[in-house]
Amino acid sequence: MLRVPRWIAIPVLILAIAGAAWWHPARWTLLLSVPLLGIALYDAVQSHHSLRRNYPLIARVRWLFEALRPFLYAYIVESPLDGRPFARTERDLVYARAKGDLDSHPFGTELDVYSDEYEWMSHSMAPAIAPDRTRRVAVGSSQCSQPYDAALLNISAMSFGSLGANAIEALNRGAQLGGFYHDTGEGGFSPYHRKHGGDIVWELGSGYFGCRDQAGHFDPERFRDAAQTDQIRMIEIKLSQGAKPGHGGVLPGPKVSAEIAATRGVPEGMDCISPVAHSAFSTPVELVLWAAKLRELAGGKPVGIKLCVGQPHEIYAVMKAMIETGVRLDYIVVDGAEGGTGAAPVEFSNRVGMPLREGLIFVRNALVGCGLKEEIRLAASGKVHSGAGLAVNAALGADWSNAARAFMFSLGCVQSLQCHTDRCPTGVATQDPGRQRGLVVEEKAERVRRFQAATVNALWDITCAMGLETPWQIMPHHLHERLNSARSDSIDRIYKFYERGVLLDDPDSVAGARYWAMASADSFRAAL
Repeated sequence: MLRVPRWIAIPVLILAIAGAAWWHPARWTLLLSVPLLGIALYDAVQSHHSLRRNYPLIARVRWLFEALRPFLYAYIVESPLDGRPFARTERDLVYARAKGDLDSHPFGTELDVYSDEYEWMSHSMAPAIAPDRTRRVAVGSSQCSQPYDAALLNISAMSFGSLGANAIEALNRGAQLGGFYHDTGEGGFSPYHRKHGGDIVWELGSGYFGCRDQAGHFDPERFRDAAQTDQIRMIEIKLSQGAKPGHGGVLPGPKVSAEIAATRGVPEGMDCISPVAHSAFSTPVELVLWAAKLRELAGGKPVGIKLCVGQPHEIYAVMKAMIETGVRLDYIVVDGAEGGTGAAPVEFSNRVGMPLREGLIFVRNALVGCGLKEEIRLAASGKVHSGAGLAVNAALGADWSNAARAFMFSLGCVQSLQCHTDRCPTGVATQDPGRQRGLVVEEKAERVRRFQAATVNALWDITCAMGLETPWQIMPHHLHERLNSARSDSIDRIYKFYERGVLLDDPDSVAGARYWAMASADSFRAAL
């Protein structure tokens, strides 16, 4: 093994300087060697970094390669099926559809069809010929006077502040061109959401940004004034998100610009806090009654909740609250633990929250088991990027799906994983005007529209191949999954799917009976 003398850089540089001083043609190298000697001497005496103290100057090469490593891996080492969170093939599919390029694949699948991760949809020998591909999802319970017809794929919650102004504009313009909705995220309904008139779902988090009083509590009058804007089509109460469920947040004061302060209704230059929990309610009953109040203040528009499933009995508690009060939510969005965010604690991203598949099935079972699924729509959010992903979600009970990072790819995101640094190279997740300059709104808006249209069209192609007239006819038995290299089964033989009303008629017969017994409409705490 090669042994490098620890202080080799210092004598080498001294010799180089002496040689350059003696040999006139090399004197220009002093411009490089003298500063390097200064850096080496500083490294030798500083006390913060052991490697630099033991290996002056040379140790800095390690930091150089560490900085370059993600890029070298992505562009040189990474195979088409590698890459996290999204593989190269997944990103390429979004890029191709957004650009309107050829999105077909040659020579057969590259996936290992005998691996434990493989799943497939069951096609039919009698495909459907010409279904109506313009059909949408009617969202709104019997208590909703202004129902909304949602597209099969929409833009999931991403706040102004997490994304730059140009990115928000391009997404909303794309939504307006394509006829699908754009979720504001909890950062509020900004001027950039308003500019192009695309349909808006206004998300209310625990900070109540855009409808809060000076103490940070919910302000009914400010909410009513904003929510009755024609562009806002639905209201979404954010209880948690998949990437960091149960975790609040702070936008540091220096990042709270005048624009962000005006959008969120907070003081400019001061820390902007999203509390861990809502102050408008503290029990399941209070939650559904508050949702009913929001619906009334919004002029009868649909009101729903978004959450990542955590403790199962809490879902049942919300169901019991709706049954006891007679109040109905209009929809529920289930966010999976695999969902994305601009920044989150690693422990939360990796180990907190239920993945989308289990969470979606659980909420579907809760609604069906309580006889509520006919009135309350169910949506899925979490790493959706293709028509196949939409079909899988439909099989598990979703009426429609939302995507965030896939739409970021359609804007040009290259998955550089710099969202939390404000140094996004493509101008998507940054407030830096110089970086945002690279994102041209009109050009990127058309990419957003094309990606959504092509992906929904791919879902309809799969639906036709299955011999079905609509995606809502896709059932759990149509989806198959490998258990190992020798065994596979349909998803309804792997997971339990409840019959209608079973939680009301015979709760002890279901797998989640203990969670049902723990649930109370009067508290989110388990009744042990």
